[in-house]
Amino acid sequence: MRGIVLNATLAAVKFAGGVFGNTYALIADGAESLIDILSSLLVWAGFRVAARPPDANHPFGHGKAEPLAALAVAVFIFAIAGWIAWSAIREILTPHQGPHWATLPLLAGVVAVKLWFSRRMTRASEEAGSTGLQVEALHHYSDAITSAAAFVGIGIAVWGGPGYETADDWAALLACAVILFNGVLMFNRALADVMDTAVSPEFESEVRTVALGVPGVAALDKCRVRKSGLSHLVDIQVRVDGELSVRAGHDIAHAVKDALLASAPHAISDVSVHIEPIK
Repeated sequence: MRGIVLNATLAAVKFAGGVFGNTYALIADGAESLIDILSSLLVWAGFRVAARPPDANHPFGHGKAEPLAALAVAVFIFAIAGWIAWSAIREILTPHQGPHWATLPLLAGVVAVKLWFSRRMTRASEEAGSTGLQVEALHHYSDAITSAAAFVGIGIAVWGGPGYETADDWAALLACAVILFNGVLMFNRALADVMDTAVSPEFESEVRTVALGVPGVAALDKCRVRKSGLSHLVDIQVRVDGELSVRAGHDIAHAVKDALLASAPHAISDVSVHIEPIK
């Protein structure tokens, strides 16, 4: 919720600075901050839903809600970039007065706040393993880049004088390319979770190592791991002595599951173990 309050404050500051400082780049930046509020609400809602325990209608949990919310944020990013680009081109083609110098210190403060908040969100996403928070961190970083581009453009327009009135609009147009690039990164990360993309080889190797360390496990056939919201689901096939009783095989399967859950209590939420005899 802090992100929502921060974006609301920044949006008001940017709009006021844009109107009184005669710079459309800052007004467009303020509009982006308003969209940031909506994206923060989406990520927060996705996070809350993803944290719900499994129920009768969702036996595997609600983990997909988080990357779906992140996908929605990425789509908003594309829309924002398109709107800013269209508006910047319109301003470039329309004669207008240059911006006021007082908008420069305001933008410098905005950039500093956004970079600080982006770093905080990045650390939080790493601690929670949250795709939604990763996307939100990138979103704040994109906003900082947009404001920095506006700062450079307005600076050129102010110090350049007549003939440089559109410098801030060109800067806003250039920032759109960076925003689109970050939007693609966000979209791909969220889509990877929705499509059950394979986890890193290092994570899978850790899962295999833990499973092989369980007494009675002779070998592993397959090991499939997929991310679901803030944690992972593991589907593993282990080989045991074919002469063991059904109960003994069942006990080994439970031991494998317990070992994996204990090895990563926050990273793994459920394990399915299939027992096969050694041939």
